[in-house]
This record gives sequence, structure tokens and C-alpha cells, in this order.
Amino acid sequence: MTLHIDQLGHGPQPLVLIHGWAMHGGVFAPLVQALAERCTLYVADLPGHGHSRHCGLPLEPHVVADAIARATPPAPWLGWSLGGLVALAAALDLPGQVQGLAMLCATPKFVRGADWPHGSDGTLVHQLALDLETDYRATLERFLALEAMGSDDPKAGLRRLRADVFARGEPELRVLQEGIVLLERSDLRARLAQLAVPSVWIAGRRDRLVPPAAMAWSAAQCGGRFVEIPHAGHAPFIGHADAVAAALAPLSVSMEDPA
Repeated sequence: MTLHIDQLGHGPQPLVLIHGWAMHGGVFAPLVQALAERCTLYVADLPGHGHSRHCGLPLEPHVVADAIARATPPAPWLGWSLGGLVALAAALDLPGQVQGLAMLCATPKFVRGADWPHGSDGTLVHQLALDLETDYRATLERFLALEAMGSDDPKAGLRRLRADVFARGEPELRVLQEGIVLLERSDLRARLAQLAVPSVWIAGRRDRLVPPAAMAWSAAQCGGRFVEIPHAGHAPFIGHADAVAAALAPLSVSMEDPA
């Protein structure tokens, strides 16, 4: 089975969207609606998630990037949260296919370290891995609550994420575990200076998982733009889809008219 990719919208600018851990492409519905007039969107379900639940591919950024690249036209790519690791890997290694990069609440290194003060607590990520084995649904519930924290209406955001997470069936435990390993081990900071395409790094000021300072630092390493959405948490497309779309506008314009 191949990777599932929805084609939505009818605008002239192609744009690839890649969701985060435990979710699926349907979570982007508010952003798709905001962009549909000016973009044709290619919205992927990651391996083991949503309609790609049985595709069999590993949740490995380069493998997934290749699969998406084979099924979509040259375009800017947007990656949210863990999906940002896929989008960033693709932008670094497939610059002819990935014409621009939007990192949405996503960084090249997720876990905090001695040389990386901006990351999330490694203990939290490790505990998620342990809890998946014993209480799958409760673990997802805790992670969704973290994603919703900091938004204008965290209860409404959590309700939306809860409704979305199983809307296309349960994600496979295998890929959830693979995703945790990615979050624990991935570190693309040293390659940011190699990024050869335009980039925008969009943060939620109230994000409790990916600190805006991490994204500002990352943007500075590659000459990208940093945009902070004041009242947003980790999922800015819920409640702030128009602000995310506005942040993307210069990136999409540069794709249409490099001059």
C-alpha cells in the first residue's frame, strides 16, 4: 500500500502539508480552508497514521520524504511538530523537489541537552515511550493536552484534537514508538547552514512543547524568517489558521516569482 496523500484546494500554488506525531492530515482542515483559494494542497498521512495506517513504510524522515516527493509536484513543504523533521530532511536533501520550507512549531532537535537549552524535557519524551506500552490511549490523551496548552481556549483545542486523533482509525503502536525515538534522537542543527531554499519558522508564543526561542535560533542559522503567533500554542492552525496562512504568504509568493 502506498502513502495516502489527499489533494485539496484549487489555487495555483502547490503546497505539501505533513502532520505531527499520532495525528493525520485531517487535523489541518482549518488551514486547508484558509489556503484553498490560493493553493492546491497535498496533505499526507504519515506511515502508520490515518489512511496510511497499513502502508508498511517506517517512520523515517528520509524514507517518508522520498515517498511524498514521488507523489507530489515540486512545491514548498510545511511540517508541523514531528512532521517538521520530515520536511526539513526533504528540504536539505531534495531541494529540487522542495522549493521552500515552512516549519510550524518544529525544530531540528526536539529534546533539550547540555548544548541545547531550547528543547523539551527528555524525561517527558522517555516517559511517553514507556507509557505507550502500558496505557496507549491515556498516553495519547496526555500528549494532546500538552499540544492544546497555551492556546486561547485550551479546552476547545483539546476537544478538537481528541475528535481528530482517531477520526481515521488508531495510529499503529509501532510508528508511535518509532516517532518517540525520532523525537529523542534526531538532531539536524549542524545542517541548517546547508539549507538552500527559502524558509519560514512559525511559532506559537504559548507553545509548551517547542519553545519559540528554539525556532528563532533555527531561523537565524539558515537565514529564514521567524514568525511568532502571539496567542497560539503548539497547534496554531486551530484557532489561528489565518495567521498561519499569512505567515506562509511571502514563501508562496517567492515560489511563484523568484525575482
